[in-house]
Amino acid sequence: MNAFANSNTFKTLISIEHSLIIAVVLGLVAFFFPRLGARSFRFLEHKLSALASHRVRAIFILFFAVIALRVLLLPLLRVPVPGIHDEFSYLLMGDTFAHGRLANPPHPMWVSFETFHVNWFPTYSSMYPPAQGFVLAIGQLLGNPWIGVLLSTAAMCAAIFWMLLGWMPSRWALAGAAMAALKLGIASYWMNSYWGGSVAAIGGALVLGALPRIVKRGKARDAILLGLGIAILANSRPYEGILFCIPGAIWLLWWLGGKTKSWVSPGERVRRVLLPLCATLLLTAVFMGYYNWRLTGNPLLLPHRLNARTYNSVPLFLWQHPAPQIEYRNQQFEDFYNLWQRQNYYVTARDIARVSGEKIFRGGLTYLWVGILLALPGAIFVLRDRRMRVPLITLLVCGPGVFIIIWSNPHYAAPLTCVIFAMLVQSLRHLRTMQFSGHPVGLALSRAVIILLAIDTATNAARHVCDPLLWPCQGDISRVAITKRLENTPGKHLVVVRYAKDHNIHDEWVYNAADIDAAKIVWARDIDAVQNAKLFAYFKDRHIWVIDPDVDNTTLLPYSVRDQNSPASAAE
Repeated sequence: MNAFANSNTFKTLISIEHSLIIAVVLGLVAFFFPRLGARSFRFLEHKLSALASHRVRAIFILFFAVIALRVLLLPLLRVPVPGIHDEFSYLLMGDTFAHGRLANPPHPMWVSFETFHVNWFPTYSSMYPPAQGFVLAIGQLLGNPWIGVLLSTAAMCAAIFWMLLGWMPSRWALAGAAMAALKLGIASYWMNSYWGGSVAAIGGALVLGALPRIVKRGKARDAILLGLGIAILANSRPYEGILFCIPGAIWLLWWLGGKTKSWVSPGERVRRVLLPLCATLLLTAVFMGYYNWRLTGNPLLLPHRLNARTYNSVPLFLWQHPAPQIEYRNQQFEDFYNLWQRQNYYVTARDIARVSGEKIFRGGLTYLWVGILLALPGAIFVLRDRRMRVPLITLLVCGPGVFIIIWSNPHYAAPLTCVIFAMLVQSLRHLRTMQFSGHPVGLALSRAVIILLAIDTATNAARHVCDPLLWPCQGDISRVAITKRLENTPGKHLVVVRYAKDHNIHDEWVYNAADIDAAKIVWARDIDAVQNAKLFAYFKDRHIWVIDPDVDNTTLLPYSVRDQNSPASAAE
């Protein structure tokens, strides 16, 4: 894994270097020739401003444009193949929901199927919050789980546009949403995998978009949208969602208490805002309690916490120390939980610096692009911009919360997506007003920033790069090839996966559908002769195969009795 990660990091750094060169060249052109192409830019900006003025129409056009553009790029960026542990867990959740269930009964042969981020008792279910699973279930019912990803990412861009409309003029709101679409809607793992942050970003946009509308006009519709945003956050990124909502909650309470000037009377504020909001939140709490009860047997026990108690001895926050090691039933879990996870962090200053550096590097590549450096002169003024006070405070409250946890995947900060693009847009607004010796240098630089984003996205798509980080969306197609082969083979199949001692614990093959017994293909670990005998007796009506992905991940062989006594099985 380290060699693979280092290789991807090297490729990413080379790409950053190339982008930096292009940014410097284009920045110099903008500085010395600020009026170059001005007529064409004014024409395009006029057309986009006209579109943005028709807000509802613009929302729908933006939504369908993201879908159409990504579909047109399928020859360059294929439908994603899952490869990360989290993706398979989310896909299990989506499959479960698509079958009309919240959870599945535990399987008698669960020891052979045990896999990462999945609970087996009291139910067979994913450990993650359900929002992403509902999106994938919609996609599965429409033909492919990725359709749900496509729709949710397009909806995220539309929601960001709606959110920005509450804080700035419509043409700038459309510019921010277009930047989000270019950055996250094409060559990003948010679009090109099954574990991105689009759903949580929708929740954040609804919350921060509803608040200024409530303060301005106090309508029940906006209160319900605020509650819906909170519900999405609670069921996608609950920890970050709580932090994200704190500044907005204080602002709303200040307004409800009559501390803010408004034409809405105190009684109307309660009737039109507080009551609908409370009703929405009450329904959310009831659903979450019921969901937890169905999956864990306890309305207050989250599936994620149940999984952590069962499998995880590594803490969540930087200052915490690991718990005693847990004994697992297969070597892959031993290697993942007792070696890789525990070696990743030792509660030292060097570890904190390394983890924080990872967050900055990964987050920067996910949300930003090299060309945004040209907007730094404008960013300075955003810090003193009264219009951005609530979004900025939200960033200052939620941002550190992301940094005090150990793990560093960029979509953990997904609720902040709308805030990040609000700050970027506001930086460009200030930049455009800057002149040098009477020349509109700031205006030219702001245009260069957008051009550089478009170049960056187009370059990644042309190079078949699904994400600047590379690793979050590079699934192994060999397992897919084996699956397609067996789907076209008559009968039902049981595939025994046998790993080598030096197996890469991030390349997992043992994942199954929600209804294991009804599935055409079942994947199982090669545990030992005793467990295998129980497994084969249970699935006596299936064709039994064996694959050694660490030796040859393309060859599938019939399983024979002698395989039970193979060195690989004995080593287990």
